[in-house]
Amino acid sequence: MNNSTFSNAKLNIRPIKFRDLEAISHLLETNYLEEINGSENSLSKLYQQIKRFQSCYGLLPLVQLFPPAINNSFVVFVAEQNDNFLGLIQVSPNNKNRTTWRVEQVLINPHNTSNQLLIGSKNIGSQLLRYSFEKIWEARTWVLEVNINEKETLGLYRQNGFQPLAQMTSWCCPPSILQELAEKEPDLPNLLPISNSDAKLLYQLDCVSLPPLLRQVFDRHIEDFKTGLITYITEKIKQKLNNQEVISGYVFEPQRKAAIGYFNLKISLDGSHSHQAKLTVHPAYTWLYPKLLRQMAVIIQRVPPQSLQLSSGDYQPEREEYLEKLGAQRIEHNLLMSRSVWHKLKESKPLEALKLPEVLQGLQPARNPIPTPWLKSMLKDYNQSLLNHDQSNCSKSKKSSLENDKEE
Repeated sequence: MNNSTFSNAKLNIRPIKFRDLEAISHLLETNYLEEINGSENSLSKLYQQIKRFQSCYGLLPLVQLFPPAINNSFVVFVAEQNDNFLGLIQVSPNNKNRTTWRVEQVLINPHNTSNQLLIGSKNIGSQLLRYSFEKIWEARTWVLEVNINEKETLGLYRQNGFQPLAQMTSWCCPPSILQELAEKEPDLPNLLPISNSDAKLLYQLDCVSLPPLLRQVFDRHIEDFKTGLITYITEKIKQKLNNQEVISGYVFEPQRKAAIGYFNLKISLDGSHSHQAKLTVHPAYTWLYPKLLRQMAVIIQRVPPQSLQLSSGDYQPEREEYLEKLGAQRIEHNLLMSRSVWHKLKESKPLEALKLPEVLQGLQPARNPIPTPWLKSMLKDYNQSLLNHDQSNCSKSKKSSLENDKEE
């Protein structure tokens, strides 16, 4: 376990330990109580994981012993100074190749007496981000979502090389709208359940629905749409503990033999949290939006009434137009940002320090090259052949002109 010690700030950054759980739980309950109650966001998931590890001593060390393919959802690094908890960063892989990673959140303890915890060249947030960039060596691209109203956090990410990629809007459909949608059954004869054999179709649909830049950043492949046995078991255990159920399906177009629509619905069986939905529709089949929403509304009616949350990007104008017409509420406006690992070049030694003029001067030849005898003879023969060829062409042109004069 490698520690990163910053001598100037006397800051120690390391992976999370069991003794950090109480301080993190107190931080979330004191400063983020509204965010972790009644919603299914990244802070709420972190709080649930912390409470689960607190209730069972030894579970956290056991999870950290698992291979990265299993321990994907709980990669947390903690910053401390003189055994005092200062902040944390949570990251997770965004694809199975682990080439793109997501920054889930950067949390700073506001009770710390240090100034400029977020903004500044030596701040805790920047050091947590840089530690993650160095620790996760296989990451080529980093992505994150940040609320546009969180100016300090937005400044932190911009300072560390993140650039805007797209605008994401979170929508909330109240139970009254869902009940009205469920009154009419959707006409979806080719709605099929999802299995690993459909991964190629879902991958093609994902590629078509994303702009080229987002497709390159997310770097998804067919394997990202398959579910392994261990992942399937762990997800079922999580759903059982959180009293949830996941239902998904896709619409198959038989003539093109392609998937044209896909939804993933996470239902809260006890009604304690809002339902979460992921929706993907082919750009040429936007008429599927109302049909798929009706299908999800019908499924939700068998559980206690609760709102439905889903998101849309600024590259999906048809979805936003339909949700506005439907009466859905905008609850959050985020900015999707990305950072390439090539930004690490800014942190390396500048090129001026390499003294390139001296290096290039040493590579220059001391004198002009002298051709060898066989090269001289070859060039002489080549020039003679060109001269003979020109003379023969000239004589032929003169002869043809004389013949033309005689005929005239």
